[in-house]
Amino acid sequence: MNQIERRAVFSLAGIFGMRMFGLFMILPVLAILAEDLKGSTPFLIGLAMSAYGLTQAFLQIPFGMLSDRFGRKRIIAIGLVIFAAGSVVAATSDTIWGVIAGRALQGGGAIAAAVMALASDLTREVQRTKAMAVIGMSIGVSFAVAVVLGPIIAGALGLHGLFWFTALMALGAIMVLLFLVPNPTEARFHRDSQSLPGEFGNVLRNRDLLRLDFGILMLHMILTASFVVFPLVLRDAGLSVMDHWLVYLPVLVLSMAAVIPFIIIAEKKHQIRPVFLAAILVVALAHMGLFFVQGSVFWISVFLFVFFCGFNLLEATLPSLVSKIAPAGIKGTAMGVYSTSQFFGAFLGGVGGGWLYGEFGAESVFVAASAVAIIWLATASGMRAPRHLSSLLLNVGKLDESQAKTMFKQISSIAGVVEAVVVADDGVAYLKVDKDSLDYGTLHRLVPQ
Repeated sequence: MNQIERRAVFSLAGIFGMRMFGLFMILPVLAILAEDLKGSTPFLIGLAMSAYGLTQAFLQIPFGMLSDRFGRKRIIAIGLVIFAAGSVVAATSDTIWGVIAGRALQGGGAIAAAVMALASDLTREVQRTKAMAVIGMSIGVSFAVAVVLGPIIAGALGLHGLFWFTALMALGAIMVLLFLVPNPTEARFHRDSQSLPGEFGNVLRNRDLLRLDFGILMLHMILTASFVVFPLVLRDAGLSVMDHWLVYLPVLVLSMAAVIPFIIIAEKKHQIRPVFLAAILVVALAHMGLFFVQGSVFWISVFLFVFFCGFNLLEATLPSLVSKIAPAGIKGTAMGVYSTSQFFGAFLGGVGGGWLYGEFGAESVFVAASAVAIIWLATASGMRAPRHLSSLLLNVGKLDESQAKTMFKQISSIAGVVEAVVVADDGVAYLKVDKDSLDYGTLHRLVPQ
């Protein structure tokens, strides 16, 4: 990446990371701190935890489309203002319903699609995959840091202070947007990172993609439901909320390190399907273990480590599977449906976890999470092993329809090119290729980059 691309990618990753940090920081503490709010019940606490998921699920694709019409930076800034406003609403509320409203408003600032579109505007096609990977990594880092720092900040500032801190983070993200993110020379539609309404039918008819959408919904339903009770079982085991980071820090660091060899096996050894299925089983087994070990901080920590090994592995392999399976030219649409499923799963998890805890106790949440994972495993087992294909974007320049058809035939005839879509108006060729057999020399002679 050149200097402008690096500046664009890392500043956008920072914006995305700060927003997600604010959303995730509540997860490890809300179940305990919200007990003192007026009108709180376990069900409503679960709703407060996950309300952002519902609004984000419905609004993220529309926000991306609005950015096509009204400008990327403008829509991102509006989204961050909405997120900050939601944080202020929650920070100034003494009732659980006020916090629910604030969290729902936070989710309404659904900037993900607009950020990805702006990143695409600011990077060359050959650097696009790398740029998206950096921004995607910022989400994982934000989650880990937020889960560790959330209890510490909450211990110092309280629940209301936590939301004020989140509002300041949103304002900081706006400053980064205004003063660090470069202005694109032009805004174009990018099929690799944006949703194309006319392709939703093709995505929703693809059974393998639907299995993955169902999978990410299940995974984030399990995650959010679990965080309804994780803080409670740690507290009941004798660990004060401000000390929960002592569990989360080693658990997250060690689990991230532990999954690296399995990610390498999945990708380099072409074993992604068995690794993926094994990770689902690990999530189920972790919750079975948590059912039996309540009261012991040590054993809770052990099974949290097991859970996050499975979770981190699934968070890495699921997007990779979507990328491998999605047809050329509609990866952005496939990822849009996938992300919508993810946030809707978070909403269902908070609501379901809160209701189960209120009616039947923490044990019921662990039983339900195990059952959901087993159902998911049964569904996922019917997925075919995907071909290990990579997405490749090439700038072919502006073409008329006749030239685009000729270019399509020439590219499709090259060894290792499995699928090709040439979009004349965009001047871009979207390819699915087998890197092991791709004739790079012929491809680069045909389309120099």
